[in-house]
Amino acid sequence: MHVLVVGAGIAGLTAALRADALGHDVELLVKGHLGDGCTVRAQGGIAGEYGPGDSPALHALDTMHAGNGHGDPVAIAALVDGAAAAIDALVDAGVRFDRAADGSIARGLEAAHSLPRIAHAGGDATGKAISDALIARLRSSTVQVSEGVFAADLLVEEGRVCGIRTLDGTEHRADAVVLATGGAGRLFPHTTNPPETTGDGIAMALRAGAAVADLEFMQFHPTVLAVGAPFLISEAVRGAGAVLRDADGRRFMLVEHPDAELAPRDVVARAVARRADEQGSPVLLDATSLGAADLARRFPTIDAELRRRGIEWAQTPVPITPAAHYLMGGVVTDIDGRTSLPGLWAVGETARSGVHGANRLASNSLLEGVVFGARVADALASSAFVSLELLGSGPKCSNLRDMNAEGGFSRDALQRVMWEQVGLRRTDAGLASAVATLDSWRAPQPRTPQPRTPQPRTPAEQEDANLLIVAHAMASAALARTDSLGAHFRVAAPVPALIGAP
Repeated sequence: MHVLVVGAGIAGLTAALRADALGHDVELLVKGHLGDGCTVRAQGGIAGEYGPGDSPALHALDTMHAGNGHGDPVAIAALVDGAAAAIDALVDAGVRFDRAADGSIARGLEAAHSLPRIAHAGGDATGKAISDALIARLRSSTVQVSEGVFAADLLVEEGRVCGIRTLDGTEHRADAVVLATGGAGRLFPHTTNPPETTGDGIAMALRAGAAVADLEFMQFHPTVLAVGAPFLISEAVRGAGAVLRDADGRRFMLVEHPDAELAPRDVVARAVARRADEQGSPVLLDATSLGAADLARRFPTIDAELRRRGIEWAQTPVPITPAAHYLMGGVVTDIDGRTSLPGLWAVGETARSGVHGANRLASNSLLEGVVFGARVADALASSAFVSLELLGSGPKCSNLRDMNAEGGFSRDALQRVMWEQVGLRRTDAGLASAVATLDSWRAPQPRTPQPRTPQPRTPAEQEDANLLIVAHAMASAALARTDSLGAHFRVAAPVPALIGAP
């Protein structure tokens, strides 16, 4: 069958390569260039390298715990049961994971993991090592790759997805479309995501009427450099022994959670933001106890970037702040990537597979991309489409030209609304205001005829339209969830106890 994969991060590359190996005719569309996106930026590693006393069952428990019990046990089981094969597949693809003295893959520790089980490459360059290896494998495959192609909308005929329409109006027909376009970090002004992460796949799915869920759960990474351009400082640094200190030098996380700096990300991020607001000064990440030699050896990418910026982190604590990092929600899928629309599949951050719940466990995202990317490819030949028990069908979103550009809309304005009202800490009034503002920006212009199909636009206009659609869906989902859960924190709403927490 002819398979169209949209997106070339770890999930899209895995799906394309696996489908190609299974004999499908595969076409891969890349918005920018191979090697762009979030995968190449991933520092910490990939979870699932189990050592003595560890197991998939324990990894599953940690995943459910971090997700505040909101994860899907079936999806989590698929994730952890596929971990060993996924890491083996990456090794076979040429990924050179860092090794311990005995030759085994070295295992790192990150927040909310009960044991060290994170495989890493090049110290803190795991994503780049994986991306480079998979792209090299791609170049020797028969996958047809088209770079610089912006997928704008899904083609739907008689209720079935049959391809995509690109920004220039070209139609790419396919028997199956796999969305692997990543997340939507650019909804927020402060993010670890690259410029191209504008929710394109989720917006396409929404416009086509596919079911989405859990969009209210946006993870904010707690340790992003607070000076200059945003730069992620991996959670693995805290796993190696770095601590968080307030402006007075106190380790405040000791009183915030039993796991202190290695508490789930949502807990750490809110604590960092709260302490910074209280003191009017950024929180500091103190890695000085690790020493210059170990920091340079274990975290060469971070070390080089901080030195380039004139920061000697072996001598001085580093100012950090939370920033939007990872979207746990997305297009609803089963464990094989099927969506509510026949012919449409989704994988990676674009999908809501159910593994992350309300808060992603560190280093599970790369694992999800490999495990579920392969599962999508393996299931493509299935003639029967599973009837998903979904949370209703997604809303049919209005035409792209419904965006009211004269009503105050701009990307900067949207990002301000999302950061201030749909960010780390949310209120009833703020969420209601955000939805109302986003509604006004989506209102059609009076007396403006609507084209029958979306017309070609500039990439920036298309991205803005996609961000607006996803922003409205996220704010609406956050307003509808009146309790606090994981990364969705509503001020004055009760917070449920963490699964397994004392």
